[in-house]
Amino acid sequence: MLQGSMVALVTPMAEDGSLDVDALGRLVDWHVAEGTDAIVAVGTTGESATLDEEEHCRVIRLVVERAAGRVPVIAGTGANSTTEAIELTQCAREAGADACLLVTPYYNKPTQEGLYRHHKAVAEAVDIPQILYNVPGRTGCDMQPETAGRLATVPNIVGIKEATGDLARLPRIRALAGPGFAIYSGDDATGRELVLGGGQGVISVTANVAPGAMHRMCVAALAGQRGEAEAIDATLAGLHKALFVESNPIPVKWALHAMGRIGAGIRLPLTWLSEAAQPAVRDAMRQAGIL
Repeated sequence: MLQGSMVALVTPMAEDGSLDVDALGRLVDWHVAEGTDAIVAVGTTGESATLDEEEHCRVIRLVVERAAGRVPVIAGTGANSTTEAIELTQCAREAGADACLLVTPYYNKPTQEGLYRHHKAVAEAVDIPQILYNVPGRTGCDMQPETAGRLATVPNIVGIKEATGDLARLPRIRALAGPGFAIYSGDDATGRELVLGGGQGVISVTANVAPGAMHRMCVAALAGQRGEAEAIDATLAGLHKALFVESNPIPVKWALHAMGRIGAGIRLPLTWLSEAAQPAVRDAMRQAGIL
């Protein structure tokens, strides 16, 4: 079972929006050196919505190749078309990813039965461990704990990234899905408490800019060391908030650019972080000891 700090990795781009392969490789190396426990390639933070299928698969392959077994790679392969999700998941399996992360179908707003059938169909079509991803604030679709419990009976559906920030869901999902089903936080602000409460880790935006600290916080929380986890997380609290001052991944890409780690590239309809929002991100980076 994967656990710990799992970075929802950005996809570096040049100012013209083209993929920056060299910067991507350097990010992977940095995360390995900093102790990141797993890398999620081409999730929401990786701008999956603006990459075409060829680019999507290419980024997964590049991350897997650069990681070279030093750290597990989870590929974001969700889509609001079941057929497309199967194709992306198959691509990730062929690239050598260790697992896949599949967001609930967005925009078309399926019923709970539709969610069950969608994820079951992908899992049965591609033999690779799969993690459900519930983020209703982006998708307009909220997977209920009961549906997660049903899907937990599918052999290769191994966990869920729960990004509602609702900690009351943790015991409900655990009771319905059983002890072998992993529960990951997709909300940095409440991630510490989810792990202390029995979750397995955080799939984190903050880990993009503070990978070492996020790793140490998760290690402490997994060990039940509340005081240590709280002390580390206190230095990151500003980042947990400021990195969402505008739509993710706008702030985190600006922060990484300010650190000299990536170029100033992002794809429309997302835009570069506004000047008005930059001081909040800069201050949070200073609080975390980054600047």
